[in-house]
Amino acid sequence: MNDCANACNHCADACLDEENVAHMIACIRNDRVCAEVCTSTAKILSMYYGPIDELLRFCVSVCTRCAEECGQHEHEHCKACAEACTACKEACQKILTG
Repeated sequence: MNDCANACNHCADACLDEENVAHMIACIRNDRVCAEVCTSTAKILSMYYGPIDELLRFCVSVCTRCAEECGQHEHEHCKACAEACTACKEACQKILTG
């Protein structure tokens, strides 16, 4: 989850350096939200708080959305972010089914 958050933060920052920033607005927004959700989910998981299935499902949803958005772009930072989001989504799904 932290790897995903880092990739999303890097992607959002790199998107701001692209020539057509207006074209990257949805990507930046998805990156920022995904980074926050993944960071929060990782923190709560580390606390052994109890059942957090709803949060994990939300994290899956946000990571899926971010991966889909980043997957539409050819930039290397977007490709790396999409891969990190997919990995995070799969990790959350594994926890849910475990």
